[in-house]
Amino acid sequence: MKERLITLIDSALDTLIAEGALPAEAKRPAQIDRTKDKSHGDFATNIALMLAKLAGMKPRDLAEKLIAALPADNAVAKVEIAGPGFINFFQADDWLTGLLDQALADPYLAVPRPEQAQTVVVDYSSPNLAKEMHVGHLRSSIIGDAVVRTLEFLGHAVVRQNHVGDWGTQFGMLLAYLEEQKSEESDTELSRELGDLEGFYRAAKQRFDESDAFATRARSLVVKLQAGDEDCLALWREFNSVSLSHCQAVYDRLGVSLTPADVRGESAYNDDLAQVVSDLDARGLLSEDQGAQCVFMDEFKNKEGAPLPVIVQKADGGYLYATTDLAALRYRAGTLHADRMLYFVDQRQALHFQQMFSLAKRAGFVPEPTELEHMGFGTMNGPDGRPFKTRDGGTVKLIDLLDEAEERAYTLVKDKNPQLDDQDLRTIAHSVGIGAVKYADLSKNRSSDYIFNFEQMLSFEGNTAPYLLYAYTRVASVFRKAGLEMAQVSGDFQLQEDAEQALAARLVQFGEVLESVAEKGLPHLLCTYLYDVAGLFSTFYEHCPILSGDNETLKQSRLKLAALTARTLKQGMELLGLSPLERM
Repeated sequence: MKERLITLIDSALDTLIAEGALPAEAKRPAQIDRTKDKSHGDFATNIALMLAKLAGMKPRDLAEKLIAALPADNAVAKVEIAGPGFINFFQADDWLTGLLDQALADPYLAVPRPEQAQTVVVDYSSPNLAKEMHVGHLRSSIIGDAVVRTLEFLGHAVVRQNHVGDWGTQFGMLLAYLEEQKSEESDTELSRELGDLEGFYRAAKQRFDESDAFATRARSLVVKLQAGDEDCLALWREFNSVSLSHCQAVYDRLGVSLTPADVRGESAYNDDLAQVVSDLDARGLLSEDQGAQCVFMDEFKNKEGAPLPVIVQKADGGYLYATTDLAALRYRAGTLHADRMLYFVDQRQALHFQQMFSLAKRAGFVPEPTELEHMGFGTMNGPDGRPFKTRDGGTVKLIDLLDEAEERAYTLVKDKNPQLDDQDLRTIAHSVGIGAVKYADLSKNRSSDYIFNFEQMLSFEGNTAPYLLYAYTRVASVFRKAGLEMAQVSGDFQLQEDAEQALAARLVQFGEVLESVAEKGLPHLLCTYLYDVAGLFSTFYEHCPILSGDNETLKQSRLKLAALTARTLKQGMELLGLSPLERM
């Protein structure tokens, strides 16, 4: 509704400017706010107050002219002037109830489909296959996944890209150790050792540091790997297969929609790296600096004002992350035909991606109209405000964090529902525990750091996953008591009470919220919306009896409002990657 009113005011400003009543510089977006007192309408704007001096008019006089120039709209019942010149809009009840009926009848809750769907390539998660996934991969994985789900729901064609680290010098060390262990251990023992990738990596690193012969062998394997030696590639594939299975187990547990088919790692671009450098040279973009091949762009300078280099080939002939990222950008534009590319990567990589995006377009690797966006995020910190670590200062494995979340949720749910059998408790604990970890992250602005706190995220009060999950079960319980399926409700909406109108008005904003999530890559906007809906339903539930009373028309209306609330909450939680429950 806010966007609709902004469009109406925009049209009125155009009319007054065309008539000469306002100068051209008066054209500016109006600020629309929801009113707290319904007697003053549903929405208000201070645009007349803002432009009165520029127009050389009293605010109320300008407000009258703006109202007279507003196009007719069936969503607006009436418009009034209040106070010194505020313009108040009263929403038409029949328009609102019409939107509610459309949402209830539509599998997509009347969320608009795009006029022209985009192909959106989303780069997220991207673990290093040399090690197990740790908490540092959590934010990219779940924020990226929530945005991916939202984009798909809105009707866009989404291509997931898990740009895993599966190449480079560290793999020489790992392959040398794997080769060594295969000659010394049985398959069973080796399989057990590979079950702990962190331990395997530490053992390989220790051998590399302590043995010159091992280090020499590791370096030789890097050369053979890069040269395409088949025996070396076989070892590399074996190791990567084990590591990817670890990753997939975490994705499945976490409810992230990435699959093995979405993996396209650094190694996939290896054959194109020399061509990337050659093409940059052909366009006159390369400069040699201390033997390295670099690109200097005037818009990127250091504190002293000197251009910062983008190194694409080292003096020894090796390539860097920048070279691989440029190859990936070209592949995603030329082969995947992306209209838009989103990169969910740590905020600390902001400069790198600004350089990559600018260079990719300058080099012609990516068409100019293609949208390239780095969706950076802050860090997940411990109680000390520093990046989350184990008590001994080590990296926290993501699978261990999820184990603890589920166990804590199991204890919490068992205390509240001791009568439930263990299987039901485990199902609820999984939904609550995993949901709590994800929602605690998703509900924060992704650009901000946040403190990881199990007690807060597992609370049934406040903007948490347990609160939302419980809110949904509360609505579902209404229909169990009524002995009805949600699809069985009928009749007309009768929005008589303020609590009904407030809930209804928020429900029809679902599409607007999803559009903002998709455009800005900010899942916390959806979290805030769902929390609002849950709170408004609670107020509605307390002040507007649903099943009691003799007025069957009113009962059906309130059941319809409850059904739409349930479907909106459920759909919203599923877009965030949560698993709603019918009972808790």
